[in-house]
Amino acid sequence: MERNNKTISDKIILYSGIGVAILSIIVIALLMYSKNLSDEVKDGTMSLEELAKLTENNADDYESASTEIGKTVEESKNELNSNVTNTQVNNVTTNNTVNTTKKTNTLSNNTVKTNSKATTKKEENNVELTFEKPVDGDVIREFAKDNLIYSETLKEWTTHMGIDIKADKTTVVKSAEAGTVKSIKNDPRYGLTIVVEHANGFQTVYANLLTSEFVVEGEKVEKGQTIGTVGNNAVFESADESHLHFEILKDSMQVDPSIYIK
Repeated sequence: MERNNKTISDKIILYSGIGVAILSIIVIALLMYSKNLSDEVKDGTMSLEELAKLTENNADDYESASTEIGKTVEESKNELNSNVTNTQVNNVTTNNTVNTTKKTNTLSNNTVKTNSKATTKKEENNVELTFEKPVDGDVIREFAKDNLIYSETLKEWTTHMGIDIKADKTTVVKSAEAGTVKSIKNDPRYGLTIVVEHANGFQTVYANLLTSEFVVEGEKVEKGQTIGTVGNNAVFESADESHLHFEILKDSMQVDPSIYIK
């Protein structure tokens, strides 16, 4: 019995020693692994720090590059677009100013021209006219607008829109007042005819002429200036003795020349 107990005790001691030895080996192994792990971690940490530092330096470089290049390019585009826009706005403003100035000048010039024309027209309308007989001679047929006179040529009673002044053939005909030769034509009723336009809406008509080579259409004539010679080619008055058929119109309406001739 005692022997068996001793055997059991020996086994316990043996197993305990083995367990302690195993435990020691495990502890030692753990310590060695921990040391190696610590060294590896330490080495890894240094590498990470260096990598982090390198990354930080690179990040600074990237940020610097982004600031100096990327932002500058963007800002340059914005500044360029802004400058272009401002230039366009300035050009449009300048063009509008120039156009406005031109329009203002044009309106001013047109106003000046209009006022000048109006003034000239007013001055022309204020001219005092005094008509004189275009030829010396007696009036052989009076003005007849509201009553009738007998025509030897037509053998009937008719109106007469002017006066007939007796004058020999080739007698010089003079302008009754200063004006501009409006027309020279062959009238089917009164033969070769000259029309002179005057101020204040007046016109004078010289008909039954022999010649008109002294003036041309558009020519300005003075009062008393020779414009033609007396003839005898008026179809409506061919039976009458040689004379000048003379009319005065006011605003395109025939009026009695005897009223205006001084």
